[in-house]
Amino acid sequence: MARTVTPLSDTKCEAAKPREKDYTLFDGQGLFLLVKANGSKVWRFKYTRPNGKGGLATFGSYPALGLKSARNRRAEAQELLAHGIDPIEHAKREKAEVLAAATNTFKAIGLEWHAAGARKWSKDHAAKILTRMEQHLFPILGDRGVADLKVRDLLVPLKSAEKNGHLDLASRLRQYISGVMRFAVQHGHLETNPANDLVGATATRKAQHRPALPLERLPELLQRLEAYKGRPLTRLAVSLTLQVFIRSSELRFARWGEIDMERSLWTIPGERDVIEGVKHSERGAKMRTPHLVPLSRQALGLLGQVHMLSGRFELVFPGDHYHHKPMSENTVNAALRRLGYDTKTEVCGHGFRAMACSALVESGLWSREAVERQMSHQERNSVRAAYIHKAEHLEERRLMVQWWADYLDANRGRHVTPYDFAHPVEQGGNVVEIKRA
Repeated sequence: MARTVTPLSDTKCEAAKPREKDYTLFDGQGLFLLVKANGSKVWRFKYTRPNGKGGLATFGSYPALGLKSARNRRAEAQELLAHGIDPIEHAKREKAEVLAAATNTFKAIGLEWHAAGARKWSKDHAAKILTRMEQHLFPILGDRGVADLKVRDLLVPLKSAEKNGHLDLASRLRQYISGVMRFAVQHGHLETNPANDLVGATATRKAQHRPALPLERLPELLQRLEAYKGRPLTRLAVSLTLQVFIRSSELRFARWGEIDMERSLWTIPGERDVIEGVKHSERGAKMRTPHLVPLSRQALGLLGQVHMLSGRFELVFPGDHYHHKPMSENTVNAALRRLGYDTKTEVCGHGFRAMACSALVESGLWSREAVERQMSHQERNSVRAAYIHKAEHLEERRLMVQWWADYLDANRGRHVTPYDFAHPVEQGGNVVEIKRA
């Protein structure tokens, strides 16, 4: 005959005092209060597991967990048992899921993704990505578990950036979100990547091409530049940019140690020493690999004039006030505006690259590989890129830059098309003869 158990009361639970040894107060249906010798009181539940073995679960301490709450926990456990579920195993799974939710948040996975990517990114690029994520993604998505995120959730930071007119930022954020969620899939936190459906969800900015003068306006540009009355070093910077058509940062942060006048070669390193207090001063060649720039006779002449002005300093083009800091990033464009050009619609310093590239292609003299290498463009095909970087096409490029310098000289009085200059009716002694020889 089963023993009759009188259910407990709050008064009895509260009045239970510690004894020399632990003892129990039964409430019935497996629930009891264990009163320990040290005075603590713990709710426990004795039951039979679905496999027939005995089980003992701990619900919590009294009075933090009162009698009514303990009975509710017993009822929940009995319901699980009725469905063949072990309450202890169920609690373990729930705890694991809570822990997983805490460690599998968008922020946690995002930081793992960033750490993996930072091993191949530059420090500057990695810092920029992390800052954008901390400012625009983590406040909105950071505490959410990646498994709970839907397309509508991932759209929130993108639409916020779009609404504020930051279309480029929205595009970048979409790339970061896609990368983080793909990382989550690859590491078993997700089955599918909902970020795949973000493509086309935000507006994109129409590509803005840097303005470049038509080649027929070269005589006008060269004449205005010759008559420039501003700072001599500025005029030389504009002239040299036109001659060698390298990027702004490649010119501004140039050191004299990079230029070998005897070999007529400028070696722009993949990365430069940082100039304290100057943003991005570590930038070298854009593709972060050394870029060889052959120098024409005219470019060497310009550098000779520059050396007379700044040769005692480390920087080729120091600023107006401090020789250890480079000239402003706006120097070339500001000079073009003084020459009467609208740098947003007519021509800017970067536009010199397009002008040179156009002339080289139109001439019909030079291989695509040599032109691309001279422009320091990234080759997308990895095998082809390895070949181009190794070969450099240096000898052909030496002829090419000399042809371009001679072509500029030919346009000082009147316009000559690249094709006509490259294919004169009578032998005129330009580079095409050298190339044919």
